[in-house]
Amino acid sequence: MTKEEIILIISDKLRLVRTEAGYTQDKMATVIGLSKKTLVQIEKGRVMASWTAAIAICALFKDSETLTTSLGGEPLEVIETIAREGIDYRKEKTLGGKIWWKDIKKTDEYILQQNLFSKHYRILDAEDYRIYSSFDEKSSRKRLDELTSN
Repeated sequence: MTKEEIILIISDKLRLVRTEAGYTQDKMATVIGLSKKTLVQIEKGRVMASWTAAIAICALFKDSETLTTSLGGEPLEVIETIAREGIDYRKEKTLGGKIWWKDIKKTDEYILQQNLFSKHYRILDAEDYRIYSSFDEKSSRKRLDELTSN
């Protein structure tokens, strides 16, 4: 998934996110730092949200069911993986990939998974903490091999 695809998805779902939060257009515009005119333009599909607005929406509405479903998991994880071009440190505890994740490879200590929506990869440790994320399968498999060889 690319920045452009994320922007397209978030722009397309903005009205649903706003409605889900119970916000008026005025309130939503204020919360995410846009003018009401820009918000209306995005909701009507006339313009796309900026990358900065997409990040703000994912951060401020990280618990949105609409965003979670549309992005195939935690909105901030998807945004952070794209923005940083991968993540390689122990992060937050996950649910272990029970929803939206396909197991690619398992070892005794780690599991490599791929998100069914965004198609990004992640490595979880035995306690389901995310320690690596990337959109590149080759680097994800390489990192798994490095972890298991230590």
